[in-house]
Amino acid sequence: MTSKRGKTGGSPEDPAPAGEAGAPEREVAEIVGRLTEPGDIKGAERRRLLGRLSAALAAGAKNARKSGVGRGRWLADVFMSVAPRIPVRDLATLSEHHHGLTAEALADDLVRTAGKATMTVGAIGGALAAAEFAAPPLLLSAPAQLVAETLVVAAIEVKLLAELHEVYGVQIPGGGAQRAVAFVNAWSKQRGVDPVAPGSVTVALGTAAKTALRNRLMRTLGRNLTTLGPFLTGAVAGGTLNRAATRKLAEVVRADLRSRHELPPAKS
Repeated sequence: MTSKRGKTGGSPEDPAPAGEAGAPEREVAEIVGRLTEPGDIKGAERRRLLGRLSAALAAGAKNARKSGVGRGRWLADVFMSVAPRIPVRDLATLSEHHHGLTAEALADDLVRTAGKATMTVGAIGGALAAAEFAAPPLLLSAPAQLVAETLVVAAIEVKLLAELHEVYGVQIPGGGAQRAVAFVNAWSKQRGVDPVAPGSVTVALGTAAKTALRNRLMRTLGRNLTTLGPFLTGAVAGGTLNRAATRKLAEVVRADLRSRHELPPAKS
């Protein structure tokens, strides 16, 4: 995960990140990367991608059950295979994509955009859940759908966290995979990255960090259970809770970053 222009976390043609188990996981990483790319995705396309993601995750979960891997551990492993492919933009590209905004105004717009994105994922998930009442069980798997929502919301929030570091000028050393580990660890703990703190930037998650990641993902999964409410109630609840959680994360991370680095001045 490096800060370059446009997409930076890898592409569907890139080799699979270390730790990926096979085709379902590669497809998951590709789809999540697509769903977190800059720019709006039409509703029909977003629903199609979420459907593909649910199917791919169902296949991966089936393989995990056969091997005796627990759901929390499997979910964390899948997310770590996705993280290096999350597209993160550098400061110049962020400003260009947000109408020339800089400094706090740019950070505000990033948070607004990310909140809208996680709200949309929850709303679409709720609509899919409502459709399940009229769909054959084999065509729509609610558990896989919830996992899909969870991964996409987590990826959007990690992307936001990483790009806020760009805005506030806090540079995280290392290559793409190492930076991905740092940002995922920070997301798990719901705080910014302190590059000078011992162990804040490492090549792999330790035992405690893996536990924190599993716990954070399972809490996000639990939050997405609200999308299974009947008809449109799940869509409204899921979207609202996702947006509130994303904004809360942003507030904490921005406070951390302000304490560590003076924000560059806005353009006149």
